[in-house]
Amino acid sequence: MSWYRRYLQVYEKNFDEMAFAGIISEVRSNLKKLQSDAPLVTVSIIAYNEEKHLLACLWALSDMKTHYPIEIIGVDNDSTDRTADVYRAVGLPFYTELQHSCGHARLCGLTNARGKYHINIDADTLYPSTYVEAMIDVMEKHSDVMGVSATWGYYPDKQHSRIGLYLYSFFRDCYLWVQSFKRPELSVRGLVFVYRTEEARKVGINTRIIRGEDGSLAFGLRKYGRLAFLRNSKVRAVTGYGTVGGGSLAGSFWKRVLQALKKIKYMFTAAEEYKDEESNLMKR
Repeated sequence: MSWYRRYLQVYEKNFDEMAFAGIISEVRSNLKKLQSDAPLVTVSIIAYNEEKHLLACLWALSDMKTHYPIEIIGVDNDSTDRTADVYRAVGLPFYTELQHSCGHARLCGLTNARGKYHINIDADTLYPSTYVEAMIDVMEKHSDVMGVSATWGYYPDKQHSRIGLYLYSFFRDCYLWVQSFKRPELSVRGLVFVYRTEEARKVGINTRIIRGEDGSLAFGLRKYGRLAFLRNSKVRAVTGYGTVGGGSLAGSFWKRVLQALKKIKYMFTAAEEYKDEESNLMKR
């Protein structure tokens, strides 16, 4: 059975403290054991209206296996559902960020991080128990590595076959891997990204843009060192289909192929700068 199957029991389910009492108690106890007063690593979970996903994410994180001292904190991006209630139920310290966007939410986590390393976690994503250990191992062994990004997969459902998901993810990962040689910042996704806290604070998180704040941060970190890219089961998170977009896997695949072909010449040269497109700027 896939490692994430047990967590799907509460994934996509409305939060019900009575029905999930046993799981909540287990998660609360395990999270408390993981928390350190002197963390080397800060894990921050960002959530906006993630009542149906957050408990599953926290359940997976509570099963984490690592020898590194960590702290786990949450960010509620001013949700209108019961996201905050989930944080309270499992006893996780969290902050409320009133400005809506992934950028502002990630910045809130970074601002309150006490660890030398900061790990971004998306509330609708499930992470294997080896995730933190494997990502931080790279940072600890290589002082010139400023950030580590990884790949991710999708849980199978009735609309998406296993073979279709495998092929889609395989070709996407190959593309990201090739791209990571010259433009690693473009292969970074916020749901699977770890970086050094001090340097990230110097770079800052771009809160002016709607999407791409993770790549923008990664690009800024290259001033201080290099980025690493991992592709193995120890760091492979599992998420829903938001990153696929609407429509079928095949439709999404060919759309991305066409986009990649248009930009293929840029894959073999490093970028000196990126300009924010007008369409991607936050409205004031």
